[in-house]
Amino acid sequence: MAVDLTKVSELDVEPGTLPETMAAWVIREERMGEPRDAFQLEEVEVPEPGPLEVIVRVMAAGVNYNNVWAALGEPVSVMRYGDHPEFGHHIGGSDASGIVWKVGPGVTRWKPGDEVVVHCNMASYEDKEVHGLDPLAAPSQMIWGYETTWGSFAQFTKVQAQQLLPRPRNLSWDEAASYGLVYFTAYRMLITQCELQAGQRVLIWGAAGGLGVFATQICALAGAHAVGVVSSQAKGELVKQLGAVDYIDRNEFAGMMREGGETPEREKERFGVSRAFSKRVKEILGDQPDVVFEHVGKATFPTSVFTVKPFGKVVICAGTTGFDLDFDVRYLWMRQKQILGSHFANAYECNKANELIEAGEIRPVLWRTLGFEGVPEAHQLMRENKHLGKISILVGADAEGEGKTEEGPGAIRAEVGA
Repeated sequence: MAVDLTKVSELDVEPGTLPETMAAWVIREERMGEPRDAFQLEEVEVPEPGPLEVIVRVMAAGVNYNNVWAALGEPVSVMRYGDHPEFGHHIGGSDASGIVWKVGPGVTRWKPGDEVVVHCNMASYEDKEVHGLDPLAAPSQMIWGYETTWGSFAQFTKVQAQQLLPRPRNLSWDEAASYGLVYFTAYRMLITQCELQAGQRVLIWGAAGGLGVFATQICALAGAHAVGVVSSQAKGELVKQLGAVDYIDRNEFAGMMREGGETPEREKERFGVSRAFSKRVKEILGDQPDVVFEHVGKATFPTSVFTVKPFGKVVICAGTTGFDLDFDVRYLWMRQKQILGSHFANAYECNKANELIEAGEIRPVLWRTLGFEGVPEAHQLMRENKHLGKISILVGADAEGEGKTEEGPGAIRAEVGA
C-alpha cells in the first residue's frame, strides 16, 4: 500500500492507543546496496510494548553512519543477528526525540505524553553485568536502530524504558534528535574512560565532525586544553568557537596518513611527517597531549600513539579509515602509554551528559534538517561524504524549530564536517 508522505505527521489516535500500522523506511536483505535503493517506504504493523518497554511517537530522528552500513550490508548484514531474524526487516535510526505513546507492564517512571529523547544502548535486564558492572559489558548489549529492528525512521519506535531521557525543552524536536549517539559516545570516552581533568591537553581528530564537536566542547567545559584536527580553515574557526585552543589543517600533514603496506622508504617519509605533526601539536598545547581522541583508525593511529605523551592515553571508538591497525608498538611499551577502547555509553552516563545539554553548557551542532522523505538522501550523502555535519529527519514534527518551549541557546547551525 502506498504511503502518503503528507500525512506522516498526522495521527487519529490519542496517547495510550496505537494505530494498527505506521509509515517506516525499511531495509530488506534482498535489496541491500546503495542507501538510495536499500531504504524504501513501507506500511508496517506497529509493535506492542513488552515488559519494561515503551512505544515512542517519533517527532524527529537523527542520522548516523551506522545505517549506511545497514543499507550496504557491510561489514556484516544486520539481518543475521539481534531481533532481525524474528521480523525479517530493518527499520534504522539510532537517535530520536519524541513523545511516550504507550508503556508496557512494569514501566513506572514514564507515562503517555512525556516528551523524551532516546539513547541507543540496549541490554537484557536479566544480564548480571547490567546490575553491577556495566550494561556495555552485557552479552546481550546491542545498539538500538542498528542491531535491532525498530529504529527511529518510522512514526513509532519500540525501546526499553531505560533508554529514555527527558527532552531538553530549550531544543526543538529536530535539534533534540541530533546529538545522542555521538555526544554520549564522546562523553564516555573522555569523562569515564580517560577521567579528563582540568589543565590536561587533548588532541582531537576530526574535531569539526559529529564526535569532534562534542569532544571539543567537553574539553572546554572540563578546563582541558584541546587542539583539533580539521580539513579546512572554516572548520578550524568553528572548532575555536567551540572552545579549542587552536586547530591544525590535516592537509598540511597529508603525508602522515597510514595506508598499510608502505615500503620502508615510504614509511620513513611518513614517519617524518608524523614527527612534524607531533611537534606542531606540542607547540600549540605547550606539551605533548595527555589524551588523544581517536575514531579515524588506520590512517591516524600510528601518529596518535607516537604523539601522546608518556603514560598518556589514546582512546578510540571507531575506525572510519580501517580497523586493521598497524603501528610501531615500541612507542607504546617503552613510553608506557595506554590504548583504551570505548563503545557508546550506559544509561547513567547518558543522563549525566544530557543534563549538560539541558543546562545549555553543551550545544548540539546541526547542519541540515530534512523531511521524512529525506531518509534515503541523507544516508546517500553520508555514503558519498557529501554531508557537512549532523542531519535530522522530521517525522511527527511538521517543520524544523518546532517543539522548543523554554529559552536557551539551542543548537549551533553550522556547516561542519570531519
